[in-house]
Amino acid sequence: MSFSSDVKNELCLIDCEADCCLRAEAYGLLYFSRAFSNIEISIMTDYSFVAERYKKAIMYLIQSEPAVSVSKSGKITVEVTSKDDRIAILNELGYMGNESAYRILPTNIENNECCFGAFLRGAFIACGIITDPKKEYHLEFDVAYKNKSRDFCSLFDTFSASPKQSDRNGMQIVYFKDSNQIEDILTVMGAQIGVMNFIGEKIFKDVRNNVNRKVNCDAANIKKTFAAASKQIAAIENLKANGKFENLPKELKELADLRVANPEMTLNELGNNLSSPLSRSAVNHRLKKLMQL
Repeated sequence: MSFSSDVKNELCLIDCEADCCLRAEAYGLLYFSRAFSNIEISIMTDYSFVAERYKKAIMYLIQSEPAVSVSKSGKITVEVTSKDDRIAILNELGYMGNESAYRILPTNIENNECCFGAFLRGAFIACGIITDPKKEYHLEFDVAYKNKSRDFCSLFDTFSASPKQSDRNGMQIVYFKDSNQIEDILTVMGAQIGVMNFIGEKIFKDVRNNVNRKVNCDAANIKKTFAAASKQIAAIENLKANGKFENLPKELKELADLRVANPEMTLNELGNNLSSPLSRSAVNHRLKKLMQL
């Protein structure tokens, strides 16, 4: 399974006991599923654990079992086929049942973190997606209508999170790119394993990126050293070809021979390997002298 489905599976295994949280999760799950109105209340999913969680949410609200069907392609549909049951669900959640638009009712989400987390959990199970953190940091909720997405975004004001919105093929996408905010959302939803895996991958990527930066920096320094050394060696070989090398002072000849034999050495390494060690700046000065000659 994908990272996203693993998180959903973990969320569906949470044993929620508090009545207020059961209600908040059921509300989020039904509200953000495929259809939520007096005409249709249903979800379509690839996962049996999502279908089972949706079924339990309906039975919690009205103690009536919904219809479950499976298509030839394996899609599972859970649907409230009775209009009376649909109206009963809407009434239970505070709606009249004949609204033109079903806006989010905060009364179904008590003003505390556990109920908000339960509501988010239901919403994520219904319409959420999280990208594998190995690839990128991205968590989104695919919402059917603009008024729903606006209401949903406003709920995050008290959570100190700032979702972004976009339109994709007629769907309203409420999404997060900030890794810290994604960690917070996973935590408040109760995805403990998911958030540990997310943080673990984030740490691994940070370490890998730091190593890559160091390797790239080292490679650049090595390239720079060889480029400088090649010019110095060419100058030394030119002195030899012109018969000027033997007339050089002993200390310049020693440095020149050491450079030709060790083109990979840094200035510090050259200085440390002379019979009379020199500082980096002194070595650099002598090599410049050889270049000038």
